[in-house]
Amino acid sequence: MTMHESRLSRFLDEFKPKSYESEFTKFLREFKQQKPELEAEQRMSRAIWWDHQQELETIKRNKESGVKQQPYVYQNKV
Repeated sequence: MTMHESRLSRFLDEFKPKSYESEFTKFLREFKQQKPELEAEQRMSRAIWWDHQQELETIKRNKESGVKQQPYVYQNKV
């Protein structure tokens, strides 16, 4: 590296964006370090409530049994 490149790189380093970390991000990072099992628990809970097969018959029945709402709910029926 030449002297010119060194000075240029030092000059450009001054304009690099400074890394910012919010207090909340710091809190989450430290909390996850204190409780490393937390992420596994979150994945397990997600699997219980969200990651399961959808029953197409139930979805169809729910959609068909819905009551259509009038455009403006507070208006009296005409």
